[in-house]
Amino acid sequence: MSTTRTPSGPQDFTREGGSTMIGARLRRLSERIDGDAGRIYAESGIAFEQRWMAPMRLLSLHGPLSVREIAAALGISHASVSQARLSLHKARLISWTTDPTDARSRKLHLTASGRRMVERLAPIWSALMAAAIELDAEAEGTVAALERLDRALQRSSLYDRASAHLRRQTRA
Repeated sequence: MSTTRTPSGPQDFTREGGSTMIGARLRRLSERIDGDAGRIYAESGIAFEQRWMAPMRLLSLHGPLSVREIAAALGISHASVSQARLSLHKARLISWTTDPTDARSRKLHLTASGRRMVERLAPIWSALMAAAIELDAEAEGTVAALERLDRALQRSSLYDRASAHLRRQTRA
């Protein structure tokens, strides 16, 4: 595969890599989307990080939830939710109590400040979701493609697939 070079190096390496750069492309798109959402929050005078949106919405819609429950609902790691928990707590948007059914677990809940923040964010979230629907339609079904990718990874992870390729290479 050839790479177009500029005086300073390769030009859009992730795009030129096609399917081989799927993770890098997803990270790049995620950064762009999160950055644009961050600009909307900043222009609205709200100190809020886009990575907090899903946990905050879950807590506002479902009430107190454990880190494990949030991770399961979002399909992300416990560690990612724990990091968000700490930064949301530092921002005084959430707090937690010990789960009465499991002393090892904590139930996260919105603080009064968190509930006020959700109210302030509601019109922004509505606009961001409307924009996301437009983007999905313009990109001709990105969410459906991501769903297909998710199912393919559930059938066989990237790790399993790459390991199989490595085993075949060592036998050859």
